[in-house]
This record gives sequence, C-alpha cells and structure tokens, in this order.
Amino acid sequence: MKRSHQHERISRSLHWIDELTARPGAALLAALAVTGFGVTLAIDGFPPNWESGFAAAAAAVTLVMLFVIQHTQSRHQLALQLKLDELIKASPAADDQLVRIEAAAGEELDERARDQQVLHESLRDGGTLEVVEYPRRDAT
Repeated sequence: MKRSHQHERISRSLHWIDELTARPGAALLAALAVTGFGVTLAIDGFPPNWESGFAAAAAAVTLVMLFVIQHTQSRHQLALQLKLDELIKASPAADDQLVRIEAAAGEELDERARDQQVLHESLRDGGTLEVVEYPRRDAT
C-alpha cells in the first residue's frame, strides 16, 4: 500500500508538531501566554469578545493536538507491534499465534490474559513453567 507524497508530508508535519510540543519549554511558553493573556484581559476590563476569542482559539488548539497525539501514538504503536511480532517469529519457543493477537476476539484476549496471570502467580509461588496449548486459529 503506497502512501502519497502529500500524506507523507502531513505525517511528517504532525510528528514535527508532536516533537515540538513535547518539550518542557512548550509547556512553559503556553503557561506564559495564558498568564499574559489573563493579565491583558484584567487590564482591559475583561472585554467579552476577547474572552470568547480566547476560548475559541483554545478549543481549536485542543482539537488539533488531539489529532496530532492520536496520529503519533498510532504510528508508534504500530512500529512497536511490528518489532514485537518480529521477536515472536524469531523465537522458536514463542507462541506464533501471538503475532497480531491485537486483532483477536475479546474473549480470546481475556482468556490469554487470565492464563498469563495464573502462570505468573504460579512462577512466583515456586511453581514450574507449564505450557498452555491453544487451538489453532484459521488463517484468513
């Protein structure tokens, strides 16, 4: 699946915004801007049109940042998932059915999570490692 040049440019821009706003200086700058705006409002007697303009700008920035964070988190999650899948495929002892397990039904995820919890508790109590066999899923 080939991504368009425009899509790549947008993605790079979103990552740039994410990196820029993740810095501590960005939080300090935002705090200073809000404080400065509050002081300016107080000096001017809190004009109603300024307050509504500030509220609209804050809502717009919040909405944009929501999409920036969602985009970057989704990309990071996909990259991490691909790395984990590669490790599973490379290990002969690993359960290869865990590759792309995030797409499994909720019941299967819950069952595997319960089995892992029981296994970890057993190992903490001095038990031995017991392999749990799961039925093979059909490849789609």
